[in-house]
Amino acid sequence: MENNENQHKRRIHYSGKYPRRYEEKYKELNPEKYADEISHVIGKGNTPAGMHIPIMVKEILEVLSIRPGMTGFDATLGYGGHTLAMLRDLQGKGHLYSSDIDPIESAKTEQRIRKQGYENNLWTLCNMNFCQIDELAAKVGPFDFVLADLGVSSMQIDNPERGFTFKNNGPLDLRLNPTAGLSAAERLCSVSRDELEGMLVTNSNEPYAAEIARQIFNDLKRGIKIDTTLALLEEIEKALLKVKLPNDERKDAVKKSAARVFQALRIDVNHEYEVLYDFMEKLPNSLAPGGRAAILTFHSGEDRIVKKAFKAFKQQGLYSDISDEVIRPSREECYNNSRAHSTKLRWAIKST
Repeated sequence: MENNENQHKRRIHYSGKYPRRYEEKYKELNPEKYADEISHVIGKGNTPAGMHIPIMVKEILEVLSIRPGMTGFDATLGYGGHTLAMLRDLQGKGHLYSSDIDPIESAKTEQRIRKQGYENNLWTLCNMNFCQIDELAAKVGPFDFVLADLGVSSMQIDNPERGFTFKNNGPLDLRLNPTAGLSAAERLCSVSRDELEGMLVTNSNEPYAAEIARQIFNDLKRGIKIDTTLALLEEIEKALLKVKLPNDERKDAVKKSAARVFQALRIDVNHEYEVLYDFMEKLPNSLAPGGRAAILTFHSGEDRIVKKAFKAFKQQGLYSDISDEVIRPSREECYNNSRAHSTKLRWAIKST
């Protein structure tokens, strides 16, 4: 009897000219087989489903100044675009370590990178949180270059099963590692109204934090389940109905508040600020003399932490130089990749 894994699987049929649902985009979800389709999607300025387009690759490589024989650390592997660019600059000499806590996407990325010929002698995948950089450096030695891309990968955002977006219905999860910790739905059930309001203000500067927190808390108290992405969106819509807004502005206000609420919850369930503080504290002592660090941030809370840490450690003499101003993606890159718009790049050089 034929093995089920070898049996032909028919593609999912969809209505209309183009697939709309994530699981229907069989060509986008198989980029190696349908390269022309992927090029077409990227050419329109969109990110193909299940993929992530690396941001500011040219600028990062200029900052890190990678040379063959160096040892480096890509703190946030994701789809592997930055890792591959850094491996190419090493030209087969030296070693790059990459970390990721997402067991689902990191396994797919490892397979893609191995297929391009990068074996254990050149590249190592570490299934760990990037704030454990000090533990890795203690084992393998200090790093000549370090990159941390703090953005959530497009593969995670686009997949409804991960619960990162309100554009499609899915479980309200939001965990980078779905096997550890509380999901966003569980977290909502565990906080008080004041804690939730504070979370929305601190993590995303949500202007309607009080109204949204009150709506969510009261509905949970009444036994209403908020365990899907669309259920949370509905709570935000109900909260903003009680706010005096012009009718022609309400739809846009709901969309912006929803993005901020999802961001605030994601930061909370993944302890993103705590992890970043920890990483920034350990970074200087994990770099070799003259070693370079580059960090990509995507919202003001992250950028503030990075900026203050770089400045403080330069004053202490641990860094010989830091970026005075942020480096932004080019207008062309923002046009070709809409997810690059909010990106900021900062860098630091370890004292010799």
